[in-house]
Amino acid sequence: MNERILEKLNALEPHAVLASQEFRGDLTVTLRADLIVRACTLLRDDPELAFAMLIDLTAVDRYRSEARFEVVYHLYSLAHRRYVRLKVLADEDHPAVSSVTGVWPSANWHERETYDMFGIRFTGHPDLRRLYMPEEFEYYPLRKDFPLMGIPDSIPLPRR
Repeated sequence: MNERILEKLNALEPHAVLASQEFRGDLTVTLRADLIVRACTLLRDDPELAFAMLIDLTAVDRYRSEARFEVVYHLYSLAHRRYVRLKVLADEDHPAVSSVTGVWPSANWHERETYDMFGIRFTGHPDLRRLYMPEEFEYYPLRKDFPLMGIPDSIPLPRR
């Protein structure tokens, strides 16, 4: 099945798949970022694959100069009881990836949380705003360059 998934993703466009690996039967595919919506739509709508559920969407800060962030999508096929993980890369200067809320509406909160914690923008998102932090907060707490103890006086705390 994993070979079939890779064939279908590679059929989207030449060099659509940047890398892939399999671990304990689960497939991880790194895709070109511009193809994420098309890839997710294919994986959801193809009856042979039927990845109808977005389980999670998050990011990883690799803290390197190029392709600093990985946006990670965990998908599940109820029909075939299989998982697949998709990854796309985003640069530090302008981290942005297309929103998949049109494919899975549940991506709405996942994308907002990822934006709030990492600063990755999801273009086409219907309501991209901060989820945990105040709108005026200019930092992203899950980035590796964020101080471990936070930034003193960056958020007014309640008095005891």
